[in-house]
Amino acid sequence: MRDTDDADPAAFAEGALERTIALRVREYRQAAGLSIAQLAGKIGLSKAMLSKIENAQTSCSLTTLGRLAGGLGIPVTALFRGVDTELEAVFTPAGSGAEIVRRGTRVGHHYLLLGGLRGVHKRMEPVLVTLTDSSEVFPLFQHPGTEFLYMLEGVMVYGYGDTRYTMRPGDALQFDGAGPHGPSGLVELPVRFLSITGYGDQDRAG
Repeated sequence: MRDTDDADPAAFAEGALERTIALRVREYRQAAGLSIAQLAGKIGLSKAMLSKIENAQTSCSLTTLGRLAGGLGIPVTALFRGVDTELEAVFTPAGSGAEIVRRGTRVGHHYLLLGGLRGVHKRMEPVLVTLTDSSEVFPLFQHPGTEFLYMLEGVMVYGYGDTRYTMRPGDALQFDGAGPHGPSGLVELPVRFLSITGYGDQDRAG
């Protein structure tokens, strides 16, 4: 057996394809309420062969793929769904997030973006917010999505609509971003809190 570093990249691609087909076949079979024996009998395969396919222990011929798709009532392409999907992850080491500019930047608020997926996966935006003694003016914010605040350091009074919340380390606040909100007073400096805004499909489209 060869070491992993010496392995043929094509072998990994083939293995990935087999695992994807195995997952899709099992997924669609279970959704159809069929046992392995029932599906095997329906499409003229042995139970042992279908079991090998679902465990990625064998490669399927085009004929077999066609029979599987026909028996499951799906297009053949559905069996490959996800094989070429690149899964995205964003790692942000401590202190290395991207600084972003917002309305509060001009009055001394500091925003550090801790990560953000792109495209259809952009469903939340985590930001570390730091307020200092230079933060003398407190702008009110309104935006799409739902926002969640978690207090890390200091004490501040945070306003949402006509309500004011005194927030200390460990306190949390969640609200609809469409309502006017923002810090209305800094009690103990520096103030640091985590702000996570979640977006639905309609919010992201806007």
